Amino acid sequence: MQIVQNLGGYTLGRADLVRRAMSKKKHDVMNAERQNFVYGNEAEGVPGCVSKGISPEIANQIFDTMTAFASYAFNKSHAAAYAVVSYDTAWLKYYYPEEFMAALMTSVIENSGKVASYIYTCKQMKIGMLPPDINEGRGEFSVRDHKIRYGLNAIKGIGKSVVDEIVREREKNGPYKSLRDFMERLSSKEVNKKTIENFIKAGAFDGFGYNRRQMMTHYPTLLEEVERSRKDSVSGQFSLFDLAPQETKMEMGAPYPRLPEYERSQLLAFEKEVLGIYVSGHPLEADLGLIKKNVTAMTSDFVADEESGGSAKVTDGQKVTVGGMITGKTLKTTKSNQMMAFITVEDMIGSVEVLIFPKDYEKYKMYLNEDEKVLVTGRVSIGDDPEGKLILERMIPFADVPRELWLAFDNTADYEKRFQAVKSALTSFDGRDTLVVYLKETRQYKKLPPSMNIAVCAESIQAARDILGEDNVRTVEQKAK
Repeated sequence: MQIVQNLGGYTLGRADLVRRAMSKKKHDVMNAERQNFVYGNEAEGVPGCVSKGISPEIANQIFDTMTAFASYAFNKSHAAAYAVVSYDTAWLKYYYPEEFMAALMTSVIENSGKVASYIYTCKQMKIGMLPPDINEGRGEFSVRDHKIRYGLNAIKGIGKSVVDEIVREREKNGPYKSLRDFMERLSSKEVNKKTIENFIKAGAFDGFGYNRRQMMTHYPTLLEEVERSRKDSVSGQFSLFDLAPQETKMEMGAPYPRLPEYERSQLLAFEKEVLGIYVSGHPLEADLGLIKKNVTAMTSDFVADEESGGSAKVTDGQKVTVGGMITGKTLKTTKSNQMMAFITVEDMIGSVEVLIFPKDYEKYKMYLNEDEKVLVTGRVSIGDDPEGKLILERMIPFADVPRELWLAFDNTADYEKRFQAVKSALTSFDGRDTLVVYLKETRQYKKLPPSMNIAVCAESIQAARDILGEDNVRTVEQKAK
């Protein structure tokens, strides 16, 4: 700034504009400023170096030096401030990891993609995530017993003012005792069908003692009873039921139906619907080892990040492998009457669009089914959109990636005693994955023959753990071939 002021006759304000253009690497702006700096601009009140007796050659050399310097220079006062912030941040993250991550997620609570990314980081940091809770949760993310409680403000379709009123009523008159109690203590402005359904799907009412299927089935009856009671109150009508204590009312109301809980896949789908992400689990949890072994980029790497200069981590034309579930598919016909596809692949953090051209569509179309878990290798395409895409070159289903299931026994006697039970439990899981027996005492291991191969999945892993214990069963992922 001092150089362009003293040599080119710039004002303080214009000097700052040059500094800004240089720091943002705006080459078109800098090319225009070179002309102004060297020869001046009478219309804009810039004298220029030549008018001060400096030759164009020297002026251009000085400008080249400034531009080169800007490629790596960083303002000293900024650097000092950044250092202090970095130190404070590192200290907080190390000594208060749960509180730090909760605050971080609250700062991006309206960006489900960012929240998902931070939840993934929490899993790596061994920090547990708790679903929203109507009696413990707050609008923001909070900490409970060294775990992070999901913020109520992150539930879709429920405004901040509604959450504020729910928390205010709870703090004033105590925890909500039941779903009916919740309905009665809040006005119809805060409590409607959509609000209740979204709270149920998010798991915020799980503490009331009923499963989500029971509550989803029964809440319309409860809401009708509460609304009828309010209307009767306004009109001056009442019954013996109205005179009963709250606990008695709860016992005398219509009973909840006896229904089993939804399948885990449905519970996770509900969470995804109302939270934008999975909280209590993830369909890819059992495949984390396979993903880490084979992927070279996460879907978040395709999204431009303003914090890192507004560009994606992957670059145009880069060859990468992503892994996840197919969650969407669109088919199109080309001008030559051939089929191509656009699919959405979702991993633990977000999703990326994958383009599949006709020759590859014919080769891989049998795998293009919703919920199919696949590894996709291809070339990155970064255009004008804020999110990059992947052009498919190769696809491998997770089921075709070799795995080993290791079964640990204390010694030979333990193996002879318990192996048959494990073998019987795994009989129904036919597949191509290898079983490996490991003896802890002698540190010996043996791969069992292909005739005993199984399919490694969440269910088969759990079946083995039910007999041997969690610490004695683990999967070893292999590289995709």
